[in-house]
Amino acid sequence: MKAVVMYPDALAPVISERKAPTMGDVHEGQLLIKVKAAAIKNLDISKAMGKHYSSRSLLQPEGQIIGTDGVGVTSEGNKVYGFSKGGVLAEYALIDKSLSVPVPAALDEATAAAIPNAVMGSAMALLFRAGLKAGETVLINGATGVTGRMAIQVAKHYGAGSIIVTGRNQDVWPQLQALGADKWITLTEEGASLTQAIRRQHSETPIDVVLDYLWGPSASAILDGLKGDGDFGHPVRYVSIGGMAGDRIALSSSILRSTPLTLMGSGLGSWSKQEVGKLIQEILPTFFQLAVEQKLTLITNEYKLEDISAMWNAKLPSGIRAVVRLS
Repeated sequence: MKAVVMYPDALAPVISERKAPTMGDVHEGQLLIKVKAAAIKNLDISKAMGKHYSSRSLLQPEGQIIGTDGVGVTSEGNKVYGFSKGGVLAEYALIDKSLSVPVPAALDEATAAAIPNAVMGSAMALLFRAGLKAGETVLINGATGVTGRMAIQVAKHYGAGSIIVTGRNQDVWPQLQALGADKWITLTEEGASLTQAIRRQHSETPIDVVLDYLWGPSASAILDGLKGDGDFGHPVRYVSIGGMAGDRIALSSSILRSTPLTLMGSGLGSWSKQEVGKLIQEILPTFFQLAVEQKLTLITNEYKLEDISAMWNAKLPSGIRAVVRLS
């Protein structure tokens, strides 16, 4: 079968011939699927390049099939979404049965493949880390990308009262507003201006939850804006979900001492089995159905398997998810 493989020291994956798994290779707890579509996310790229914290330390000489998750069809003809430790960007893949979920027949495979990663980042953070309550104010730092745009819709679905978003390209503000965002704050190179904007916002409409996809300088500026002055402060739950703008920040201890701030993260390894079970059994089916009912907005750009090398280094406009359609 054809498979997309990353080899050691390579700058991009290539198509290689691999032995296709058969029903004889299926172990207990696995499903064999004919892969239909798989999204290519920052997670997949960073794992393949060995830059994600969950990456294997070294690629094997024979390389590895890339892609963490995708949509396919079982031998019984059932359409499912699932995760694969052995890679999913191939004509056939073995997925974990406990981490698979049926896909509605009416939902296009490419859309179904693109939804889960975008949904799980914000849904897991809002439900299991922040414990979002109806009516609360949510700040989304880095809302112009695919996951940030989905976070607006997820927060709205779970009852956020007001949604504040940050971004650099103010031209996309009308699009974010249409998704449910209520206020825009521009990210600039001057951290002090972001700090002042957050301080003003927090004093006018206290922020309850921060979903941060960027970390880096903007996180430092936001945390500085939340800093208290010794008076009784408003509690804030700050959840780090991504590090697109940098992996480290300088954090003043006075910020932690001056305000009731809870600082936490949400990502692979931080979720319990029970939380992941709820993701598979309840959260993803809910958002698949919303997509079927056209109540969820997600833009994809489709590629053929043969386009993988060119696609790997392509820079799609912010807010568009790359999806490889295999058949």
